[in-house]
Amino acid sequence: ETAAPVIALTFDDGPSPRYTQEVLAILRAHDVPATFFLTGREIEANPDLARAIVAAGHEVGNHSYSHRRMIFTLPATVAREVEDTDAAIRAAGYAGEILFRPPYGKKLLALPWYLSRHGRTSVTWDIEPESHPAMAASPEAMTAHVLDRARPGSIVIMHVMYPSRETSRQALPAIIEGLRAKGFFFATVSGLIAAGQVR
Repeated sequence: ETAAPVIALTFDDGPSPRYTQEVLAILRAHDVPATFFLTGREIEANPDLARAIVAAGHEVGNHSYSHRRMIFTLPATVAREVEDTDAAIRAAGYAGEILFRPPYGKKLLALPWYLSRHGRTSVTWDIEPESHPAMAASPEAMTAHVLDRARPGSIVIMHVMYPSRETSRQALPAIIEGLRAKGFFFATVSGLIAAGQVR
């Protein structure tokens, strides 16, 4: 919770060979910091792109290694999924706190137990413009959805790393410009948390 007009853009999955640089270019052109929740498997497959995200100054979070739905999974499996991805993130040169986003936003039993035991912050979202098929087919509708729902402290989730998400990539500049026009400024999720701690 914060009264400051600050918002976080977050991107799940990847990095991907075809689209990571395109997304970084959009963020660079608009001078926007973002938080990328990457999977360990894709970091290992594309280490240069993970390093490019870090070098651009963005926050990198853990989105598990394989993106499996971690419900009713064994503690050892959860530990592997989290720790292997942490190792890949560190190998990409990221030195900050590593936040965690559960695949599909789902967590039950072993995963929340592991995160709590290790003092990890789990991050979800409150604005998901891609969740409605009709909206996800239109950059204009996606942009309007974000602008209508944005509030101080909002976290926007988008998936921009794959061919099926062209609409999301098209909407991204308009979302950034529209939020700025409404008086919002952008922060990483860690920055958002810090803003919420200021009383």
